[in-house]
Amino acid sequence: MTDFKILGFAGSLRKGSYSRMVLNAAQRLAPEGTELEVFDLEGIPMFNQDRESEPNARVSGLKEKIARADAVLIVTPEYNYSVPGVLKNAIDVASRPYGTNVFEGKPLAIISNSPGQLGGSRANYHLHQVFIYLGSYMMNKPEMIIGNVDKKFDDDGNLTDEHTRQKLVELLIALRAWAEKVKS
Repeated sequence: MTDFKILGFAGSLRKGSYSRMVLNAAQRLAPEGTELEVFDLEGIPMFNQDRESEPNARVSGLKEKIARADAVLIVTPEYNYSVPGVLKNAIDVASRPYGTNVFEGKPLAIISNSPGQLGGSRANYHLHQVFIYLGSYMMNKPEMIIGNVDKKFDDDGNLTDEHTRQKLVELLIALRAWAEKVKS
């Protein structure tokens, strides 16, 4: 029986992205009683304030799923020392128009990753700044920054690194505990 629901999305549209692989691994490793639903950001239109009061079905669907989730998990790469545009855009459309920010008061965790040694740490930090402003309840620890992510999966996209697997489970357990603490 599922009594805790996490909505997860990747900051990359590429079907074979490492962020999607990490998210898929987290979905498979979700502890008993926890469901991790993956939302694909493909098709989210660019934010346009002229249209923010009339969101399309993809934006409405994203906002509804965030609102219904007990917590949100974002898995992201780092592009040009920061947050990928597709992810920042999804955050913008889900937090607008003013007064309809679905991230307000939402427990949230971030996992960043990169083939480089820093593991997308700058994108991770920038997302913390964004979600502090949006009023989310950021889970700061355990922090998960996955460096050398390209060496942690096999050719079929399966997570082969035991340390990363353990850390993913720890993060999911901690996110549930964090959300329950926030709720009380």
